[in-house]
Amino acid sequence: MADTAARSERFETGMTTRRSVLGDAHVDRAEKAKTPFDEPFQTLITESAWGSVWSRPDISKRDRSLITLALLAALGQWDEVAMHVRATKNTGATPAEVREAMMHVAIYAGVPAANHALKLIKETYRDMGVEP
Repeated sequence: MADTAARSERFETGMTTRRSVLGDAHVDRAEKAKTPFDEPFQTLITESAWGSVWSRPDISKRDRSLITLALLAALGQWDEVAMHVRATKNTGATPAEVREAMMHVAIYAGVPAANHALKLIKETYRDMGVEP
């Protein structure tokens, strides 16, 4: 098992990054919904995705946001696409940059994936009061 002190530090780093990207309201809802059953999974993603990958210094949160959106669209992870579109208000990725990421999805992962993602992205921006 990982060193508890190191795990705790990585978890805390991850939680700080997670909150900075997704916002306190989203994270608070997720934490409130957490149960003993899914707590190990929530710890895993907080430590690994947020504490290890999203917290790395070599590229910006904006760039990570665009990469994440492209990957999620390519994989058809629509709920996650919407969540990460909402996160762009914190990461600084602009609607024009998100659109360009979807152009890459169209070429490298398929037009149907990009088409559906763009539809969902427009709806999410509309819900956010953002004119794409």
